[in-house]
Amino acid sequence: MKTRQYSVKVFEIELTDEAKFIAFFEKNYQFFQNHLIVINGEENKQIQEYLNTKQLKHVFNLTLPKRGADRGTTTPIPPEPAVQKETTKPKEKIQTNLKVLDKLIRSGQELKIDGDLLLLNRVNSGGSIIIKGTLIITQIVDGSIRCDGNFMMLQASHKANIVFHGVEVDNKYLQDKLNRVELINNEIVITPALKETSWV
Repeated sequence: MKTRQYSVKVFEIELTDEAKFIAFFEKNYQFFQNHLIVINGEENKQIQEYLNTKQLKHVFNLTLPKRGADRGTTTPIPPEPAVQKETTKPKEKIQTNLKVLDKLIRSGQELKIDGDLLLLNRVNSGGSIIIKGTLIITQIVDGSIRCDGNFMMLQASHKANIVFHGVEVDNKYLQDKLNRVELINNEIVITPALKETSWV
């Protein structure tokens, strides 16, 4: 008997609206090329055909073991941003609850923040930050980040596990310098924040 064991990245999503589902994957499908997409809901031929054209591996209604379930999100498709009349880009929330920390996040430590955070230190491998607001990290991230804020800014790291609004951000899309990751019209947009970053 021959056996193999695989480590698979899984993105679990509940199918409630076909149009929103397709619009979300149309804008973000490149993030899911190496994932297994588990769709909970009624099996839908149109969605199956759509995902096949994008070459995305998927299954319907697969019950997954719940260990490590906190690594995902209960709302995988982010809500549509509020309509802005003056500009196409959503306005950012004014920083009223910004917390500034100069603290090393060590392996095994988990930092949970309800507001916004400016971290002036690094996140070691095995350390994690779970944040509902905006996140800016000035040093290297080797641990895990779960951010649901307006945006986050961080440097590239091959060891980091970064999830923004329930979508895992592949490190190959991040530059070596500071990157801005934000949600614009239901699309995750990554742009280099500065060509040269120097923190004093």
